[in-house]
Amino acid sequence: MSSRTVIRGGLVITASDELHADVLIEDTRIAAIAATGTPAAEAWTAERTIDATGKYVIPGGVDAHTHMELPFGGTFASDTFETGTRAAAWGGTTTIIDFAVQSVGRSLREGLDAWNAKADGKCAIDYGFHMIVSDVNQDTLKEMDLLVEEGVTSFKQFMAYPGVFYSDDGQILRAMQRSAENGGLIMMHAENGIAIDVLVEQALARGETDPRYHGEVRKALLEAEATHRAIKLAQVAGAPLYVVHVSATEAVAELARARDEGLNVFGETCPQYLFLSTDNLAEPDFEGAKYVCSTPLRPKEHQAALWRGLRTNDLQVVSTDHCPFCFVGQKELGRGDFSKIPNGLPGVENRMDLLHQAVVDGHISRRRWIEIACATPARMFGLYPKKGTIAPGADADVVVYDPHAEQIMSAETHHMNVDYSAYEGRRTTGRVETVLSRGEDVITDRKFTGRAGHGSYTPRSTCQYLL
Repeated sequence: MSSRTVIRGGLVITASDELHADVLIEDTRIAAIAATGTPAAEAWTAERTIDATGKYVIPGGVDAHTHMELPFGGTFASDTFETGTRAAAWGGTTTIIDFAVQSVGRSLREGLDAWNAKADGKCAIDYGFHMIVSDVNQDTLKEMDLLVEEGVTSFKQFMAYPGVFYSDDGQILRAMQRSAENGGLIMMHAENGIAIDVLVEQALARGETDPRYHGEVRKALLEAEATHRAIKLAQVAGAPLYVVHVSATEAVAELARARDEGLNVFGETCPQYLFLSTDNLAEPDFEGAKYVCSTPLRPKEHQAALWRGLRTNDLQVVSTDHCPFCFVGQKELGRGDFSKIPNGLPGVENRMDLLHQAVVDGHISRRRWIEIACATPARMFGLYPKKGTIAPGADADVVVYDPHAEQIMSAETHHMNVDYSAYEGRRTTGRVETVLSRGEDVITDRKFTGRAGHGSYTPRSTCQYLL
């Protein structure tokens, strides 16, 4: 038996259009869109009608950078795939792409199988995987080809974290050369980890142990240098490049220069770099540890360059890099030594609302909001138009969003499995009201009505965003 739902009277917003329209959903897909009040729309019949008058009707968000259950620094990210995807849904995100991890000395397949086991039957929303490549060798390079064929079409490498995830320039070049052949996309954590380790050692020797020194040693120039080097290596390999969590003015400049040269180079930033700063890292009584992430938070003056990059499309995507660690018992591992503070912030529930606040504040337009949070991540990682838009044939991942509701972000009310909010006390305008994932209710009138196991693993095609 097929089921039909009609969403009536809302302002439908996609990356390209805004239209007062009704949306017809049949089973798991969007069947039709028609302007509100037209004979075509009025003729639709359905078992259920959702009144979206005065609301936005937007595609479910696509968060292309999350780390559920990630092992880091002797502990694990505090959100499981069950708690993390439930929180994502509360925030209007209906697809995540998480990172499976290859351990040094092990195969890509072993890492991917481990992450599939973590997620299978647990997720409230749909999910896919990128692959972290920690050990580039001939076997790894062959496996990359197989993974692309299976729908794992992006591979993350690290110029940071020597001894953990780090790849040297030769390993990076080999992986890029392989991706140039198989159609995969290399994602790069661009920081000069070798130089940073020297600065960490020197800071600790001077007795500089507080969280704020995490930001001071991970210098913007070392992010820019690594970004430049990654771009040149990709250019040598003839491969596209996606730089994750861009935080610094100087790094944006490197991306802009490469794109002006016509290169397939892309950049992502995150809400923490747009809304938080080194002022947070410097909070007293070790509170700054809550804001330790890498790349680090920057002084506020970097925010203008990030917003400008989003407007000019030198930055294309806003993801969260959601990697939560509780303050009590996890962040506290670094008391007396900032280098031992687990790196990561919670945010998967906050992204869509913070970016709507950016619309309210005049940083971006409504359509750009949907472009950077839904459509472009779907295109970048081979999910479009199944995900990231409202169009006939697309999955019925739809959010009814109240643009006038006000909320105060707080750990007391969020649904992420972490004991603090990075945005505690922040007032925002706009709030998710109802969320459908493939036509099934996940959030209904501000109540969670979804279930673990509804979320489906989603294989991806190769990047659809190349110049």
